[in-house]
Amino acid sequence: MAVAVFMASAVFLAGCGDKSAMENAPLKIGVMAGPEADVMKVAVEALKKNGDFAVELVEFSDYVSPNIALADGSIDVNAYQHKPYLDIMIKNRGFKLAAVAKTFVYPIGAYAKKITHIDQLKEGAQIAIPNDPSNEGRTLLLLHKEGLITLKDVSNLEATPADIIDNPKKLIFIELDAAQLPRSLDDVDLAFINSTYSVPANLLPSRDALIVEDKKSPYVNLIVAREDNQNDPRILALVKAYQATAVIKAAERLFKGSAVPGWL
Repeated sequence: MAVAVFMASAVFLAGCGDKSAMENAPLKIGVMAGPEADVMKVAVEALKKNGDFAVELVEFSDYVSPNIALADGSIDVNAYQHKPYLDIMIKNRGFKLAAVAKTFVYPIGAYAKKITHIDQLKEGAQIAIPNDPSNEGRTLLLLHKEGLITLKDVSNLEATPADIIDNPKKLIFIELDAAQLPRSLDDVDLAFINSTYSVPANLLPSRDALIVEDKKSPYVNLIVAREDNQNDPRILALVKAYQATAVIKAAERLFKGSAVPGWL
């Protein structure tokens, strides 16, 4: 597991609200480093104008650490994962977490340097895929839909290469941490990369992906809290600030048209 990168920058939100709220520790929000963090900063600025509590952004570089930090109380809320992934983490690790709101769909797409069309994929081609359970299954479902493989059960969101029952091109799957996938393009024939990592690498789903999820994708990201703090007024204020026009515009700019609001 990659070590979380803590780039915490406290943003103190001045106001004249309840004194006890000001004396409490800041609301710590876990986000993925990069454009997702920059989108969240827009919501923080909105809170700065209207709130009476402090906020601290904690940036991570992997998909596991933000839920561990949330579950153990190191942070109060996170915004980086979709429901299938959250469900797997709750099931496998027993985390007492709860989704409180939707954010954006960040489509996953297949990118390549060695080919320009998916039909050019040769027998024995090497395919780099995310190694976290839900995004791996998400990728394999796209390959199944494209007709490149056949899965035993298309309703299994945790599918792995072991669940492939037909692989006519004898594709070879290489499982990598999501953050490493853009760097793998020189070495593999095809890599499936989430927009969180493809856009900073100047790979746009609408322009560069050979296969891409459509806007009907069920993989909308979430704001997630613990069961014991999901009704914290500060978190509800965060949701309101996030699901706003200014945040949509920021996501449109930062993700270059590749982020789809999931709450509208």
